[in-house]
Amino acid sequence: MERQVINPWGWQDKHQFVQANAISGATRMLICSGQASMAPDGRTLHPGDLRAQINQALDNLEVVLAEAGFELKDVVRLNYFCTDLGSFFTANEDLKRRLAEAGCRPASSMYGVTRLGSPDLLIEMEATAVR
Repeated sequence: MERQVINPWGWQDKHQFVQANAISGATRMLICSGQASMAPDGRTLHPGDLRAQINQALDNLEVVLAEAGFELKDVVRLNYFCTDLGSFFTANEDLKRRLAEAGCRPASSMYGVTRLGSPDLLIEMEATAVR
């Protein structure tokens, strides 16, 4: 598989995403449901703590990816649904670091929402991975 990053500008680099990924030669695609700060039994983890929920959602995404034979570096699209966009930008340092360490440069969109599937959820991440 070959990936060509399309970045006509440079401002997005500090946010750990790209404007587009052009993919050729991929043999598998994984389309993931939104991952959130959920325990294996479906309980919401870390109510009220956006930073912890971001990290747990990313942990859960990595579990789903691994189960299908993918890694975080294979993610080409990562969308965020957040109930407090202002707080997201002050709580996402771990996310940016973990994406950078994994070599993950996804195309991304961010959506401000009033509520997620559980009232205690603050963030959900939806990913597409290719190999």
